[in-house]
Amino acid sequence: MSKKTLLAILGIALVLGIGLTYRLMMMGTETNSSGTASIGGPFTLVNQDGETVTQDDFKGKYMLTYFGYTFCPDVCPTELQVMGTALDMMPQDIADEITPVFFTVDPERDTVEAVAEYVPYFHDRMVGLTGTVEQTTAAAKAFRVYYAKAIPEGEPEDTDTYLMDHSSFVYLMDREGKFVRHFNYGTSPEDMAKGVTEAVKNNG
Repeated sequence: MSKKTLLAILGIALVLGIGLTYRLMMMGTETNSSGTASIGGPFTLVNQDGETVTQDDFKGKYMLTYFGYTFCPDVCPTELQVMGTALDMMPQDIADEITPVFFTVDPERDTVEAVAEYVPYFHDRMVGLTGTVEQTTAAAKAFRVYYAKAIPEGEPEDTDTYLMDHSSFVYLMDREGKFVRHFNYGTSPEDMAKGVTEAVKNNG
């Protein structure tokens, strides 16, 4: 099977699986005792400047978050571009309250240098986060993010030629790091900008 064919098949499978993945992800974890969605939590990662950061470094601002990887051929760049464009479409006072954050699910290839080169393509204020496998796994678990390495048939387990199958949602977290709402794959920049703006105005 050619690499092009494999990419096409995996891309279609990812898109078709998004709805099911989200339902499975949310079943049994949809709410906590306070009635809010159980998404988000503590994490310790490294930003694109090589600095160790935790969830506390983002307190006081809303976070618009996305989990993906820099080698992603289409889904991740599309969603990150939507995030960046949406930010630029918001009223300035609202946009100033939002920190766009990219979390990698592929720390083996997404080094600090790779993330630093990647995130500016989508917005000049976007923060990119990576870390050890253990750290990124913990972050993905806290945010109920599904991901799995997809190794092409015939390739060895330690190959660098692979894709990451992963859920594709943009999460809006409040000033305390608590979940506010999500945006599905395919949401337009206009609808994301409107949704974030309304949420910030309603939550203060």
